[in-house]
Amino acid sequence: MRRGAVGAGLLLVAAAGTGWLVYAKLDGNITPDEAAAAELARYEKERPSAAVRGAQNILVIGSDSRAGDGNRRYGRDSGSERSDTTILLHLSADHRSATAVSIPRDLMVDVPGCRREGGGRSRPMFAMFNYAFQVGGSACTVRTVERMTNIRVDHHMVVDFHGFKEMVDAVDGVEICLAKPIHDKAARLRLPAGKVRLDGEQALGYVRARKSLGNGSDTDRMERQQRFLAALVHKVQSNDVLLNPVRLYPVLDAATSSLTTDPALASLRGLYDLVRGVRDIPTERVQFLTVPRESYVYNANRDQLVEPEAQRLFERLRLDRPVVVADSRGKSPGSAGESEHGSSASPAPTFRGNTAAENGCE
Repeated sequence: MRRGAVGAGLLLVAAAGTGWLVYAKLDGNITPDEAAAAELARYEKERPSAAVRGAQNILVIGSDSRAGDGNRRYGRDSGSERSDTTILLHLSADHRSATAVSIPRDLMVDVPGCRREGGGRSRPMFAMFNYAFQVGGSACTVRTVERMTNIRVDHHMVVDFHGFKEMVDAVDGVEICLAKPIHDKAARLRLPAGKVRLDGEQALGYVRARKSLGNGSDTDRMERQQRFLAALVHKVQSNDVLLNPVRLYPVLDAATSSLTTDPALASLRGLYDLVRGVRDIPTERVQFLTVPRESYVYNANRDQLVEPEAQRLFERLRLDRPVVVADSRGKSPGSAGESEHGSSASPAPTFRGNTAAENGCE
């Protein structure tokens, strides 16, 4: 009996030790963005304040850096990096909805003077949005978004090509539906029409391709990215990845290894608190859209915001009011009405977008 008790005790100690090692590994994977935190603290007085307690706004920046593990195969390292994809993710205070807003990299915006990585400071400039990340990294991008939207960015995270690919592989690929075959040499992509499961390498090519998919514009590329992210959310929720430790570990390992975040998120505890608030959101309330924009009046290859629609969207996010999305057919599945989040009798404005519940094959 005593031997059995001792054996059981040793097993518990071993299990606890293994759990600690796993926790320590995952916790140590995340890179804290201390430099950005210091830069943002320097400009705290000019930053907008949080308007609604409990709501959160997270800026997700996809870096096109070719430096680092696995990234050089996607092109030459020019010594600088730009924001390939930037998404402002708004999580409602009641944890019942999430809205992901894509910001075009070619959008013309006011970029403030920022601290350069190599020293010195840049001058304020009216330039393409991705210039902010190129000249001043994540802190400059956060400040640019806050100036444009008047929304307080509570957290930010940066993920590179390799990290994105590893996360897709960690969930055993993501299924999408293609209306016609794809053959894109530049993206190293050859796919048949119909339902296709993309592995990490294929997914990266799919979300980045411009030359052979759609009309070749950044608009089409962002919509493709949004549809893919919706499919990824659906995959994670439908396969109970978040509730299965065996399936969850490789996802967490891939995700944490690829992330550079603000210090508050740079730990498993910080990420867990974030995920806990969104894991029960129904897929029909996970929405994707792009800021209202049009061709820049002085250069058709650039974008500018469409007003007042853009400010209307930013105000609703800042005040945690509902945002309704509809696809090109005007269909808005599962959208939350104004009565659920606010007291105004007027209906919430509708923006073109999609939800994680939509299936492109139907």
